[in-house]
Amino acid sequence: QVQLEESGGGLVQPGGSLRLSCVASGSGFIFSNYVMTWYRQGPGKEREFVAAITSAGEVTNYADSVKGRFTISRDNVKKTVFLQMDSLKTEDTAVYYCNVDRGIYSDSPMASWGQGTQVTVSS
Repeated sequence: QVQLEESGGGLVQPGGSLRLSCVASGSGFIFSNYVMTWYRQGPGKEREFVAAITSAGEVTNYADSVKGRFTISRDNVKKTVFLQMDSLKTEDTAVYYCNVDRGIYSDSPMASWGQGTQVTVSS
């Protein structure tokens, strides 16, 4: 069973940047074997896919709404996946979650959700 802990959220002005982190832990979970993804849930909205990265980090996939502004990356030694968010917009306000996925295009999260980290973009 994998546990996921997100961090790095906060309040930022439009046009600003944040870097989110997600650390995975759990006995028997081999982080470097899995696709990792970021999702978000805005106020009054359903949870939606944001970005995914393959196990070795060689291929990424992004939602159209964040393409060109967000960058997903990972450190398999530290069992951590990152989301660099630049040029933030008010509509990026949401709770951000990471998860383990079946594929970078599958939108099929496999693990229990963590607490998430709140990102608020406001002037």
